[in-house]
Amino acid sequence: MQRKTLFGIFFPILFAVSFAAAAEKSAPEHHFLYVAAPGIRDELDHGGHGILVFDMDAEYKFVKRIPSAGVDATNHVMNVKGVCASAKTKRLYVSTLQTMICFDLVSEKLLWEKSYEGGCDRMAISPGGKIIYLPSFEGDFWNVVDARSGKVLKKILTKPAGAHNTVIGLDGKFAYLAGLKSPALRVVDTKTREVVREIGPFSKPIRPFTINGAQTLCYANVNGLLGFEIGDLKTGKVLQRVEVSGFKQGPVKRHGCPSHGIALTPDEKELWLADSANSCLHIFDNTVMPPKQIMDIPLRDQPGWITFSIDGRYAWPSTGEVIDVKTHQIIARLTDETGAAVQSEKLLEIDFAGDAPIRAGNQFGLGNIVK
Repeated sequence: MQRKTLFGIFFPILFAVSFAAAAEKSAPEHHFLYVAAPGIRDELDHGGHGILVFDMDAEYKFVKRIPSAGVDATNHVMNVKGVCASAKTKRLYVSTLQTMICFDLVSEKLLWEKSYEGGCDRMAISPGGKIIYLPSFEGDFWNVVDARSGKVLKKILTKPAGAHNTVIGLDGKFAYLAGLKSPALRVVDTKTREVVREIGPFSKPIRPFTINGAQTLCYANVNGLLGFEIGDLKTGKVLQRVEVSGFKQGPVKRHGCPSHGIALTPDEKELWLADSANSCLHIFDNTVMPPKQIMDIPLRDQPGWITFSIDGRYAWPSTGEVIDVKTHQIIARLTDETGAAVQSEKLLEIDFAGDAPIRAGNQFGLGNIVK
């Protein structure tokens, strides 16, 4: 009798769960670009304040603005420093100068906003969506954070640091930490949460950087260089220094370095590089070593970041253009609900099946070839 009772209780639940899972799989996929603003300093004239959502399947039409938190004690909107998301946990995170904010991707409700000692910078989330490596704002440490609660699990101290940019490899085994005050890239074992090696020193402190899918190479912007340097993630040695040809360095609006923005196409065949002074992108053939400059794309403003779509079809410089990667042509420009131009260095793709998030991209332009 008890077995029948238990069966009667659990069978409807199991059936409902199975039905919901089947419905989710059968629902058509839809692709959206999530843009956190203000994503260039605290400048509200590039998209205002909030999370702007664009329909990638409808020529990047503006869909909605999700109201955001992230104001200081004087009610001033703070700079957005980073963005990450997990389809597995259905959560979206935005960091500001002082806080990290967590949203539910389905309901779009604000779940929490927490302040952190030393402030916040550009963070990275683990593949399973459970852990976030959150740099302090140009300080000497990174916080290892429980992504569900926002609780700090450990502090990783690095000196000198100027904690700034953070990447986690595709397999989640290592986190890579770069600071404004250090010419070395620190590698953290995510099991022990300890620094296990350093890459470099590079010629100057590291700015934006990316890594290939196999986690054998890193490509880094450094201060004073219109170009990039390549490091070996296994030996720790710097292998190559690549300078842009045909363009001169000049004054830049932000970041203080000629190239602030670097990304690999997911297939790793090309490397895309930002050039602020000349308001353009430089594209390199990454199938040869050192990578060879093959094309330049003029932009409407000075770029400070580059991100790619999950499938590698589109490139998104922070200046708001949408570029077809295959043809290298600009096919759209992001505008908000008022028709104003949108720019942001903090954006990523999130895909849905019906109302359920099924995959999330990242902001780092990581290579996806794991062998």
